[in-house]
Amino acid sequence: MRILITNGKAFINNELVQKDILIEDKKIVKIADVIEESADTVIDAEGKVVLPGFVDLHAHLRDPGQNHKEDIVTGTAAAAKGGFTTICAMPNTFPIVDSIATVEYIQRKAADLGKCKVKVIGAMTKGSQGIEISEYATMKEGGIVAVSDDGGCVQNAKIAQNCMKYAYNFGLPVIIHAEDYNLAGTGLVNAGRISSQLGLGGIPGLAEEIIISRDIMLAEDIGVRLHIAHISTAKGIELVRNAKAQGVAITTEVTPHHITMNEDAVYGFDTNTKVKPPLRHEKDRLACIAGLKDGTIDYIATDHAPHSDYEKEKEYDIAPFGINGFETAFASINTFLIKPGVIDLAIIVNAMSDKPAQFLGLNCGKLKEGYLADLNIIDLEGVIEINSETMLSKSINTPYINKSLTGKVEYTICEGRITWQAEQLAISN
Repeated sequence: MRILITNGKAFINNELVQKDILIEDKKIVKIADVIEESADTVIDAEGKVVLPGFVDLHAHLRDPGQNHKEDIVTGTAAAAKGGFTTICAMPNTFPIVDSIATVEYIQRKAADLGKCKVKVIGAMTKGSQGIEISEYATMKEGGIVAVSDDGGCVQNAKIAQNCMKYAYNFGLPVIIHAEDYNLAGTGLVNAGRISSQLGLGGIPGLAEEIIISRDIMLAEDIGVRLHIAHISTAKGIELVRNAKAQGVAITTEVTPHHITMNEDAVYGFDTNTKVKPPLRHEKDRLACIAGLKDGTIDYIATDHAPHSDYEKEKEYDIAPFGINGFETAFASINTFLIKPGVIDLAIIVNAMSDKPAQFLGLNCGKLKEGYLADLNIIDLEGVIEINSETMLSKSINTPYINKSLTGKVEYTICEGRITWQAEQLAISN
């Protein structure tokens, strides 16, 4: 199977340059100003950009056990529509991914039915209960790429230390959902002005920052690769910045919603804005953007967390936390940050493609001869409508529901296979 992409502006060496790209089987075999070779499918990408496929380090596919919210088929289809070619599945499923059996189930189903590649993250502790270490050895043999109790946080420092030591022995990164439960309490939104005005319990930034500080110290002592999930506060970012300066093996990610929205979005009690960590102060949002610009924040990850309508259509205090993110990730960032000139396209693309691919040790994330043909074709001016009829996910719990965003993924190609096609632009020979 040969695919030729012509007339597009390809993202190469942090610039958009006019190039043709030839794909054969699973790899990019040629990049040149003009390619006149024959191909099974020719895609005219005039007026569009060709980007390396997005790699998401943090997503919830809900499969097994909560297939009414999402499953591997619908989740990977939604991811492909959003331009993703690789996603990492968090372990808070039912059952929890704390054994080789569940790891193999996810991998088999994704390989057979998925529209993108799925990497599995195993649970740090059995049942993600924060008490007993999971079976890292067998899960590592089965292919997990990291361990995490995301959706939960190990509260006991001694157990967190033991988990990190065990992970270090197997060369596994540890991904932390940073939340001190005693400080967070029953909070629902960011602690401060909005929580007071709306009468909703607040989650202080300190609940996140104390765990970040604790785990930086533990990781520095052990030498394990530490990754802070969905960072959201200015102080937390400063802690990571200082740790990096001291040589700690630490990385972090930020979600699209934490860089495009602040706590004001909670006005109106829209449960689609209820997320952990909560949408923070404007100064925290700006600190997240600054962290991306200076490299303190390494990656953009969706924290795709689908919930069914009947779950979100409840009072704010009892609706579940989580935002659906695959199909709006790039478009929301393009709409609110790239197009207004707040941040460069190159920073976003690297944070969504090359850098997370490197984290996972994958031969993708760049448009380069010999690399896997994982890429997408995007119309930066194309408008997408976000509603129940257009979304491929089973769930539509996004703050952008019934709104328009700019940045339309026309094609996604994963290892030389077209996994998403918005319109009939290709010519098959």
